Amino acid sequence: MKTELKQDIGTTFGQFSDTVSLFTQSEVNQIPFEGSWTAGQVARHIIKATSGLRQVCEANTQKLAANYDEKIPALQGIFLDFSTKYDSPDFIYPEDREYDKTELISSLQRIEKEMQDIAENYDLTLTCMDFEIPGIGNLTIYELLFFCNVHAKRHLNQLKNIYTVVKN
Repeated sequence: MKTELKQDIGTTFGQFSDTVSLFTQSEVNQIPFEGSWTAGQVARHIIKATSGLRQVCEANTQKLAANYDEKIPALQGIFLDFSTKYDSPDFIYPEDREYDKTELISSLQRIEKEMQDIAENYDLTLTCMDFEIPGIGNLTIYELLFFCNVHAKRHLNQLKNIYTVVKN
C-alpha cells in the first residue's frame, strides 16, 4: 500500500514540476484562452490544495471500522473525469497575480516530499476527522494523500493543455 502510493505521488508531482519547468517565466503568467487560469495559477491552486497536510494528519484522527481505501473509486470518478468542470472552493482559488516559476516548482517539490514522508511514516488507516470533502465525507490519511494526488493529476492534464496552447 505505502510503496505504490509513494511511487504514484512521485510520478504525479514529478511530472507536474517537470511540466511547469517547460514554461518560460513569462509563459507561466500567460492566459492561454478566455476563462482559463494561467499555468502559474494552476500550480498555485495545487500548492494551496495540498499545503498543510501534516497538520491535518496530526490533528483529530480516529480509527474507524471503514476500509482505509473505500472512497478511492469515488475520488477517481470525480477527479479523473476530465469532461466535467468544477468550480474551485474559495480557500484554494489561486490569486490573480504574477507567479515566479522557480518558487512554484520549489513549493511543489516541498509538498511532494511532505506527502512522501506522510505516506511512509503515518498510520494511513486513521480517519482525519477535521477534514471533509462535501458529498464524500471524512477521509483516511491514505484517501487524503490519494485525493491530493488525483487532484494534482487532474490539473496536470489542464497544465499540459495550457502548455500546448501557449506554445502554438
